[in-house]
Amino acid sequence: MELSEKLVTGKGRFTDDINLPGMIHLAFVRSPYARAKILKISGGLTSEDIALSVSSVGEGASEGFENLAHPVLAHKFVGYVGQPVAAVFSENQYEAEDMIDSVDIEYDPLKAVSDPEESINFEPIYPGLKSNTIVDKWYGSDFNPERSQIEIEDRFVNNRIATNPIEPRGVVAAYDGSKLTVWMGTQSVHSIRRGFSEAMKLPLESVRIVQMDTGGAFGLKGGMFPEYIVAAHLAMKEKRPVKWIETRREHLMASRPGRGVIGKVRLFADRNGKIHGLKGDVIVDNGAFTGGSGEFSPGFIAQQMAGPYKIDNAYVRARSVLTNKAPQGPYRGAGRPEAMYFVERMMDRLADELKMDPVDVRLLNAATEPYKSPLGYHVEASKPFLESAVKELNYRKYAGRENVGFSFFILYHATSGGESARILAEDGKLKVWLGGNAHGQRHDIFVKTLIREELGVDEDLIDVQKGDTDQIEDGVGAWGSRSAMVAGSAVVIAARKIKEQIQKKAGKYSVDKLLEGSWDSYEFYRYDRMESSLGANLVTADVDHLGRVKVKECLAYYDLGRVLDPVNAAGQNAGGVVQGIGQTLYESLTFDEDGQPMITSISDAGVLSADLVPKSSIKFHKSESDLPSRAKGIGESPTIGIPIALSRAIEVATGLKIRETPISPEYLLSSSGKK
Repeated sequence: MELSEKLVTGKGRFTDDINLPGMIHLAFVRSPYARAKILKISGGLTSEDIALSVSSVGEGASEGFENLAHPVLAHKFVGYVGQPVAAVFSENQYEAEDMIDSVDIEYDPLKAVSDPEESINFEPIYPGLKSNTIVDKWYGSDFNPERSQIEIEDRFVNNRIATNPIEPRGVVAAYDGSKLTVWMGTQSVHSIRRGFSEAMKLPLESVRIVQMDTGGAFGLKGGMFPEYIVAAHLAMKEKRPVKWIETRREHLMASRPGRGVIGKVRLFADRNGKIHGLKGDVIVDNGAFTGGSGEFSPGFIAQQMAGPYKIDNAYVRARSVLTNKAPQGPYRGAGRPEAMYFVERMMDRLADELKMDPVDVRLLNAATEPYKSPLGYHVEASKPFLESAVKELNYRKYAGRENVGFSFFILYHATSGGESARILAEDGKLKVWLGGNAHGQRHDIFVKTLIREELGVDEDLIDVQKGDTDQIEDGVGAWGSRSAMVAGSAVVIAARKIKEQIQKKAGKYSVDKLLEGSWDSYEFYRYDRMESSLGANLVTADVDHLGRVKVKECLAYYDLGRVLDPVNAAGQNAGGVVQGIGQTLYESLTFDEDGQPMITSISDAGVLSADLVPKSSIKFHKSESDLPSRAKGIGESPTIGIPIALSRAIEVATGLKIRETPISPEYLLSSSGKK
């Protein structure tokens, strides 16, 4: 049965479908306070029983700070609402949930801080800290802007968003006395294996991770969480399998949300629209503990803030600040949407100041040849692509007739580190494993295409397996728009190695010799550069008298290199459009001044409903990469370009200045955005 048919007809096998003999069900007692001292705990497993910390692995992972590592169960203090404080378990899920009430915890509530700008001057949220700022670094070089005729500045906010995959987090752990086996939905079985190994002080070879069907991830499922480690610890202690499945309420409180970034930008330019320089300040809401993406994000955002433009002078401060919220994590784009939002919105501001067409300002500043930005990243020769995008998206036709917004961006792919693939030929069929694990993107399509081209095998004989650390030696992960590029390249080289094996043994390659024999090829494709590609979006929208936005069209023009499957690329785009609109209009995690979440259900979180999804389409710019797969990435492009273009379309429709996502109807009915 085809993968798509299996999943659509409800025949997938997810983590919660696993039921093993003697299984224990796990539940957590969570903090009702954003910041408090723990005075006493009676009942359940506590930090006295499990004195471990969460390891930092996955996209944007960093070493973290030892004194700010996330404890598996809260120790002495709690740092956010929903933090696991104690664990209980029973023979079934319902009894485990009931046992939560049997644990008595006494707290001394402390003043919490939820605003990252306020936190900069707030008292340290933990004893022993000098401040709540954990990252403070400058990128580029300071410069004198005196020769500039125009100076404009603004402040933008991308509020926090829950990742909200249709399948929440979950884990099943079992221990046979020598090896810990964990079943779960994940973006990287190898990342998770390293996480368990580090957190539990186990040899790597003593941990096996098996990927189940994975109902979405969007960055969430590449890293480690406290609940995973508690489940594994309990499985080893009780010598029984342990299951934990996250509820949606737990997800909204205690998983790692994305975004949560403030950008302050100043542009210096001539009256003809040519930009001389950019100064900025990026502030990331890290949350209460390190080990997520909060330490990596500010620098990654800052270094991208030249966008696809030739800006000779740039100087950006990058800060990450502790708050009493769950730690920040990667969410589709993971720093790319924030950086491009800040620079692109300033392009619109400059156009308004000069009364120029926003696309003409972009054309004037687009890079005519490759160069290294003063912020440190390579910028492609972007003007030829932009000229093509303006034509292919019919921008001139829309401008003046519709409320139109346009975005132009550079997508930096997470290709550094490369990726692995294994091809096993036996019993007349091919099995394929990838080091980066699919969670909805249909990796099987590009894998089958590449193997058919290299080995001539009918695609019906190729079966792409889910991740399993016992079946493939090593790997990185599926994130950062990287899979078709580096995993695809590993597939190509692994296929060529099999062909060489057959030629060496039989003298000549043939499909028959491949299928009649037994052949095994593993390749870790080493690649140490961060590749990039260009993209553009056009969005039209109307706003009614109640402040309700109707998104009419979302058009895309992306450089995907060699397009391995146009239908799948269109599907990736359609899903990203929904998430881009969601960020712009509806989705956010809001908190009161005491750090209490104001969002308690998926409907509160603002996830887009089907009736609000507009028409979308995509065109491809043909420019093959020099990788063996010849591909470029698409996964994050819509979530980069759509919020920028839609924000501008709403500005054109209302005359307001859009500085923050999501954009509420109340704001659109106010007069506060006129300046």
